[in-house]
Amino acid sequence: MDTSSWYQHLVKPSWAPPASVFGPVWSVLYLVIALTFGAAFLRAASGRLPWIVALPFALNLIFNAAFTPLQFGLRSNLLALVDIALVLITLGWALIAVYPHAAWIALANVPYLLWVSFATVLQASITILNRV
Repeated sequence: MDTSSWYQHLVKPSWAPPASVFGPVWSVLYLVIALTFGAAFLRAASGRLPWIVALPFALNLIFNAAFTPLQFGLRSNLLALVDIALVLITLGWALIAVYPHAAWIALANVPYLLWVSFATVLQASITILNRV
């Protein structure tokens, strides 16, 4: 069974958006992430932002990148749930940490925070509905 077929056969809550929504949403969010996380890293590299403030941004990128291999490569809903929760936690940490230094970075990432919050609840629902 290929990955898309596997995912299509998972039980999902009635409020789950169609698969066609995820690509456009993530495309916009990745643009925001590239600009704002890049700005945070450039500020840290130039000494205008403490490196400890950049740490949750780096961790967020790692956890974000791990989601697809965990969910679709390993086909593990539980590992994907743990991972998306870590994405949410590190994002919240990053936004709180950067706000006093560059509020625009935090504010620009509010849509990302909202989407990841939604994605975490969705992944929890899928994990529960498909427990074996």
